[in-house]
Amino acid sequence: MATDRAAAGITAGQAMTAPVVTVGPGATVAQIAETITSARISAVPVVDDAGTVLGLVSELDLLTRTGRTARDVMTTEVISVTSDTDIEQVRRILVGSQIRRVPVLSAGRLVGILSRRDLVGRMMEWACGVCGETVRGPHPPLVCPKCGGGEDRFALQEQPPGP
Repeated sequence: MATDRAAAGITAGQAMTAPVVTVGPGATVAQIAETITSARISAVPVVDDAGTVLGLVSELDLLTRTGRTARDVMTTEVISVTSDTDIEQVRRILVGSQIRRVPVLSAGRLVGILSRRDLVGRMMEWACGVCGETVRGPHPPLVCPKCGGGEDRFALQEQPPGP
């Protein structure tokens, strides 16, 4: 399988979403549902006071499991990565394990989360109309890192399909 040129040299720590919306193990199912809905996310990590990931509660967990608290309904077998994991390896984990997100850990503590949506967003490439510099991400940068051109100078470039 060819390496994704968009992912070359990028780590989970560079691509992750942080800070992460979390809940404690005693959070009620109603609190979790409200958190997921208001934050417009599809799952929430369950962490202890030290930031250690105890589990993950997804929309599916809320719909299929019975219980009153996060401790009762969370998935405890959570696949995670470290902040220095190569983003291509993260992509393989997400696809191969058929999961939607992985917590990102540093020294055993939650520092971010990396989802399929985060990876798809990194596939977008913006080209500066002034100097031609390209930048990857879901939105054009406010300022070109090479020439200082404004956000309005960037155009979205078409990307070939596949990895």
